[in-house]
Amino acid sequence: MGSFSGFQKNQENLSRMASPRLKEKYSKEIVPALKDKFSYTSVMQVPKLTKIAINKGIGAAVADKKLVDIGVEELGLITGQQAVATKSKKAISNFKLREDMPIGARVTLRGDRMYEFLDRLMTVALPRVRDFQGMKVKGFDGRGNYTLGVQEQIIFPEISIDKINKISGMDITFVTTANTDEESFELLKAFGMPFVKPSQN
Repeated sequence: MGSFSGFQKNQENLSRMASPRLKEKYSKEIVPALKDKFSYTSVMQVPKLTKIAINKGIGAAVADKKLVDIGVEELGLITGQQAVATKSKKAISNFKLREDMPIGARVTLRGDRMYEFLDRLMTVALPRVRDFQGMKVKGFDGRGNYTLGVQEQIIFPEISIDKINKISGMDITFVTTANTDEESFELLKAFGMPFVKPSQN
């Protein structure tokens, strides 16, 4: 699947060279546009993206613990940041699940790495989704956050389809400071999120 440490080092070198494109876009274009659209009295009121949380559930890990290690490695390659295993909070005997058993992987991105991942997601990964028509707006949670479900990890070019043993998905949550779904929608849309038209939702 490639070397995570090598990929991470390349990402860090790129980060030192230049500020992420979307970070610049936010301060120069999005802030003034949203301030005007929502009639904010201060730029401090303009919503911002604070973090991107990526979670990968691995149900089959109950029978094969190695799948968690693979999931952690895949998230590391995709995001350029070390992922960690998630563990079950309680035991479920019917599923042979014990408490504190590794059942998934997660990673939380902030700062430059968050912007870089968002850029790659929109410009490279999502266009690789089969029959992609855009992102549905049903993923907003009522508190200004949005979750996108990805069904196949192979939409990310960092993952080699020849080296994976199972197609799996993940949930990507965009956490913002927006007070409403409308403000969050406009923020993500301004970044370039390819939402479907209202009639298609």
